[in-house]
Amino acid sequence: MPLKRVFLALGSNMGNRQAYLEQAIGALETEGVHLLKRSSIYETEPQELHDQPWFLNMVIECETKLFPIQLVATTQRTERALGRDRGPRAIPKGPRTIDIDILLFGKALLNTPKLALPHPRMLERRFVLEPLVEIAPSLRHPITRRLLKDELGKVSGQKLKRFSPELEQ
Repeated sequence: MPLKRVFLALGSNMGNRQAYLEQAIGALETEGVHLLKRSSIYETEPQELHDQPWFLNMVIECETKLFPIQLVATTQRTERALGRDRGPRAIPKGPRTIDIDILLFGKALLNTPKLALPHPRMLERRFVLEPLVEIAPSLRHPITRRLLKDELGKVSGQKLKRFSPELEQ
């Protein structure tokens, strides 16, 4: 399979959030997901379950020979290795060490129980669009064909700021 350009969203709001983001990137690279670009890290207010710590979020652009479902397995394996709990006691939309979402996979359009491409809620999430537009300002949504930077102005009410690690210490 030829290399496919993919965009992944990463988030963490437990423990050393920045370290979890870095460890996830490193783990993905050992699994055949080659990093091309990375956005700044953004600190983001929780969206659905508000009573939890703020998230660190970023987007990475990668290349891979994996098929979409193989990439899902890879991202979930990485999440498990970094302590992500998806078991029956996990709180839906709750705190997590790492979350990895596939936003775009080449020009693929897919809707299965395991994976929907493009990510169905990416246009509603400023914490996804802001870093995505930062690293790919001319990127268009594969269904609407609109520039993602134009969609960014339509997302409101979500608090986020660029993360400064020196302020954490």
